[in-house]
Amino acid sequence: MTPSAEYPVLLFSYGTLQDKAVQLANFGRELVGQADQMLGYSQAWVEITDPQVLATSGKTHHPIVTPSSNAEDSVAGMVLQISEAELAAADAYEVADYKRVAVTLASGLTAWVYVRA
Repeated sequence: MTPSAEYPVLLFSYGTLQDKAVQLANFGRELVGQADQMLGYSQAWVEITDPQVLATSGKTHHPIVTPSSNAEDSVAGMVLQISEAELAAADAYEVADYKRVAVTLASGLTAWVYVRA
């Protein structure tokens, strides 16, 4: 997957940013993506209390990832192509439990991802 001029940013999602309803609410469109995985990370769950995020996702708990001490651990998800403005919208959607970092995925692509803050 090569970023396009219109959608130059790669964002890796392992959670609600893959949901059509969440994409439409935050970006006004369905996103294009491909399956990939984060290596050396493990997934847990975080309770969501932000009313707007709860209303958009419809879920009280969202997945969250942290670096793992086990190099065999991995987290599956999708690499999504977005614009800079959509990245800002994703930043606004994510609650304070998350921070955005750049990671190299199993495919070799580098993408932004939200991990435990």
